[in-house]
Amino acid sequence: MTQKIRIGLVGYGNIGKGVELAIKQFKDMQGVAVFTRRNPATVDSNLPTVSIDDILDYKDAIDVLLLCGGSATDLPEQGPELAKHFSTIDSYDNHGKIPDYFASMDSSAKIGQNVSIISVGWDPGLFSINRALFEAVLPVGQTYTFWGKGLSQGHSDAIRRVTGVKKGVQYTVPLDKALEEVRTGLNPELSTREKHMRICYVVSEEGANQTEIEQTIKSMPNYFEPYETVVHFIDEEQFETDHQQMPHGGFVIRTGESETGSKQKAEFQLELESNPEFTSSILVAYARAAVKLKNEAKTGAFSVLDVPMAYLSDKSPAQLRKELL
Repeated sequence: MTQKIRIGLVGYGNIGKGVELAIKQFKDMQGVAVFTRRNPATVDSNLPTVSIDDILDYKDAIDVLLLCGGSATDLPEQGPELAKHFSTIDSYDNHGKIPDYFASMDSSAKIGQNVSIISVGWDPGLFSINRALFEAVLPVGQTYTFWGKGLSQGHSDAIRRVTGVKKGVQYTVPLDKALEEVRTGLNPELSTREKHMRICYVVSEEGANQTEIEQTIKSMPNYFEPYETVVHFIDEEQFETDHQQMPHGGFVIRTGESETGSKQKAEFQLELESNPEFTSSILVAYARAAVKLKNEAKTGAFSVLDVPMAYLSDKSPAQLRKELL
């Protein structure tokens, strides 16, 4: 039997928990440990929990580290340091800063002769692959990305900070009119406001002024003011029943035409009941690719656009050609 790929998890938030679950479905993977900045005794994982301070003791016990922290502060700090000692996968999603992050990870991974695959997920990630594919085969055209319907963690947190709000969530929803215009090949020029709306569900504190809460949310700069925003007030029972999941998804659409003027359209869609669980499965699949690249003596950073699709599979090239080609 082929030796299983040994996985370490750094961080145990929503993504870390999702990775632990995902590993159970990948028969060629084995979870080794969760590394945490918290007291390991307080982490409720079925894997051994270890202080991040002791992670270097596991250099010979782990094939790939999955970095499950956030892009704002965790990954920029942890990623380059850990890439010196381990091959890594992460879900860095600050699009504008990806080139700088890539350069930092590339330098560190080469120092350690490791492989680091960055910005793995669905956007950036699978959506990036589809944008590149569609633009390559339809060079004359326009690409559109829509997000949702999905729960936004950052915007939901912003709602909960409003005075008088007890609980709240916000969903980003693509606008049907914009989607229809794109799908019918009109190639509209669309701002983010014209592509999406924000729908909020709020449980207010007893006695709170709901009119003031709604106005505060709708006028919040950057978060809600630039968008069409709808606020629904609901009771706590409905909130607990209907708004505990983390759904998300979206579309990548490329519309174009051939040299003779024939209209062409390519579309990729995701519809997810659990954003973190799906993202975690993508991270685990890319661990296979990291191992294969390292076995080829490759080092440095890679993006999803640099990794051959076959490297994500546990099947041999011959199997893939026979079964999927």
